[in-house]
Amino acid sequence: MLLLAPSPPAAPSAAHRRKVGQSAHRVRCSSVRELERSPNPRPGERLPPLREAKRVVLVRHGQSTWNAEGRIQGSSDISVLTPKGESQAETSRLMLLSDSFDACFTSPLARSRRTAEIIWADRGEDLIPDSDLREIDLYSFQGLLKNEGKERYGVLYRQWQKNAANFSIDGHYPVRELWDRAQNCWERILAHEGKSVLVVAHNAVNQALVATSLGLGTEYFRILLQSNCGASVLDFTPQAGGGPPAVCLNRLNQTPNSPVASGSSAGRKTSKRIILVCQGATQNSAEIGVGGMGYAPLNMLGIIQSQKTAELLLDQKVNGILCSPQVAAVDTATTICEVQEAADCLGADCVPRYVEMKKLLELEIDDAFQTKQKSFGEIAQSGWLGSMEYRTLEGLWNQSKAAWQALLNELQDDTSERILVVVGHPGINLALICRCLDLTMDYMSSFHLDDGSISVIDFPDGPKGRGVVRCTNYTAHLGRWSIPITRTMETDEEF
Repeated sequence: MLLLAPSPPAAPSAAHRRKVGQSAHRVRCSSVRELERSPNPRPGERLPPLREAKRVVLVRHGQSTWNAEGRIQGSSDISVLTPKGESQAETSRLMLLSDSFDACFTSPLARSRRTAEIIWADRGEDLIPDSDLREIDLYSFQGLLKNEGKERYGVLYRQWQKNAANFSIDGHYPVRELWDRAQNCWERILAHEGKSVLVVAHNAVNQALVATSLGLGTEYFRILLQSNCGASVLDFTPQAGGGPPAVCLNRLNQTPNSPVASGSSAGRKTSKRIILVCQGATQNSAEIGVGGMGYAPLNMLGIIQSQKTAELLLDQKVNGILCSPQVAAVDTATTICEVQEAADCLGADCVPRYVEMKKLLELEIDDAFQTKQKSFGEIAQSGWLGSMEYRTLEGLWNQSKAAWQALLNELQDDTSERILVVVGHPGINLALICRCLDLTMDYMSSFHLDDGSISVIDFPDGPKGRGVVRCTNYTAHLGRWSIPITRTMETDEEF
């Protein structure tokens, strides 16, 4: 039985608390000139202009025979789907069943085309094969088992593993060629008249499609994970006066199985992980007014979301939980903590767990963002209600730098396994994702997070290395209370 949490007593607003001394713990910006600026190109800058909004869903093929063998596939067309791969494709079909796609682009390679056929099922339109959607060309590496690649090519194979962006083989730079192909694909995909387009392809090319849509270079190869039959959703919005569209990665790598089940990232073992949890939904701002929004409790939906998240994380041995001091985040974190510590009696573990839970002031978010009357993209691009709110966004961004460093410190730079759960408002989690990817404030509008969602970041090289984003905005664990993966853009506010 679910019990509603009691409403907390009236409390001063976040703005008032900062006036009485807590602001000393924040990292703030004294002038606009001190803010970091976006690198070139900006998100979507190289994309063709659009006349109307478009949603593109990218799906990687299901497990193939060469995936199962640990063999390097590249753009070869020998492997086919395994029974597991067929099952994954069927799960993806059910996950996308309610979406009225207008078209399906697919790689011509057998493993991808078969996945597309399963997902597309009885839809009337023909599949659209595009040779540029084939997997990365790996030339002499193709067909080798991974251990054979290590033995036969030595230093060259290590370069492929450690510095893929500059990796050269047989007179080619595979990752650079792949990025050029992905950019070409966007010309054709976005030119299609359909409002909702499905693309079924491969691991590397889907990474390149996500990265090039956001204006990210080849150094982001292997940073934006794509699992077998994982789905990523990109929204493109036309700009007034023409020009390239605004781009938002609505979600990355929503997988048929749990995103926290595996301990590897892009085939590399990892012992350090941060799981960003968006707090559950709170009482409607219209009911409780603008002041003191940080003290809004979870509503019934938010309580269910927090319990579902706690259940998803039950099989993970969480070492620590950091949360915003605001009530909704604390309540969400407390639910996760209680379920972790009850793991033995819930049958998930024979050893009682103790999980340290701490409040981190740098994860607190200004009351202005709690109203949700405008998206972060609208705030960043138009200066919602004037310059005051935009300055608030700048403050959040600069605050997130200290928050991100605090999280890396909590991971501990040693050989131990460590899973850190971080609970906060979607706004601060957006900033943390951008910090992980070494992006600037302008990119906050290029990602989307829903209440109750989780995003997973792995550190195969430890907290001093680059974070690998396993998924963002994962909501499948919420069951009937989840956000549909392909909800239409027109009804977003009605959900």
